[in-house]
Amino acid sequence: MRRFALAGILLCMSTLGLAYDSPIKSDSPSRYTVEKGDTLWDISTTFLDSPWLWPEIWHANPQIKNPHLIYPGDIVSLVYINGQPRLTISSRGDTGRTIKLSPKIRVMPGESAIPAIPLSAVHSYLKGGHVFSSEEQLNNAPYVFAAKDGKLASATGDKVYARGNFTGQNIRFDIVRRGEQIVDPETDELLGLIGIDVGAINLSRVREDVASMIIQESKMELKPGDRLVKQDASGLVTTFFPRAPDAPLEGIVTANLNNAKKISKFDTVVINKGERESLRQGDVLAVYRQAEKAFDPFTNEEVSLPSERVGLVMVYRPFEKMSYGIVLSAKEDIEVGYILKSPQP
Repeated sequence: MRRFALAGILLCMSTLGLAYDSPIKSDSPSRYTVEKGDTLWDISTTFLDSPWLWPEIWHANPQIKNPHLIYPGDIVSLVYINGQPRLTISSRGDTGRTIKLSPKIRVMPGESAIPAIPLSAVHSYLKGGHVFSSEEQLNNAPYVFAAKDGKLASATGDKVYARGNFTGQNIRFDIVRRGEQIVDPETDELLGLIGIDVGAINLSRVREDVASMIIQESKMELKPGDRLVKQDASGLVTTFFPRAPDAPLEGIVTANLNNAKKISKFDTVVINKGERESLRQGDVLAVYRQAEKAFDPFTNEEVSLPSERVGLVMVYRPFEKMSYGIVLSAKEDIEVGYILKSPQP
């Protein structure tokens, strides 16, 4: 059970010097003890009416090692600096400290830091799968064309043969298969070709223009024509903070990677905006239902109804022309075609 120390008199704005539009919730605790299973979004929602404002009031204590990482057992406190509300780590729990293993070895348990979002919902899209920005990029990627003993389908431990440019490449590659083509619903521009995650493979040797390779991991059978892409060395990035985009932005829910008509909390959606529009990991967008119309019998007019916000999406993996986002809240089922906008407090 979460341990809350309720704030004293947060509503007495004159006493605390708060502005009328303070981002702090009226029932916010003065401090919160982080628990295993929490996410940064959970904690942001505990303190803030608009959780994406977290970076604006986060006060990273420079006296604490890795002040931007939050661990179970840490105490996040609401304090006031020069009359302005700030959130900071007032005390570190055991998991956030350096663990002494021997007189010469010390390690920081970075893997125990709480993530920004529930990683189980997005793990496969963070770790595997790729998006090709064009047909040309896909066609230029090395490809598997044959397998040892003439197999038509291969799995972990099998040897296969590939062709392509392996000069200066890494030894380890991801195996991807051509998937859905994502097209901008407004401009018909090709935003990307989704590469379905098939597995991982190691380069054994290259002789003339043929590479011998050993499959290290297979999530499905590898087939001739599957493409090979250099593994992303960045790994799982989980320390980004939820925040509003740097500039006003509008987009569209373009596809649902969970292959369902209705989209709900923790589903991954494709957004028709990406790095070229300056979208970054952690950017939060509000979801609006498509505008509806109603007939006014008193004037015999068809009137456009105000759009209503129905949820929030956070970008966790941006590509050049599109992004993956996780639905963090949904008042109702979301559908492809719903509008995305920079959130307003």
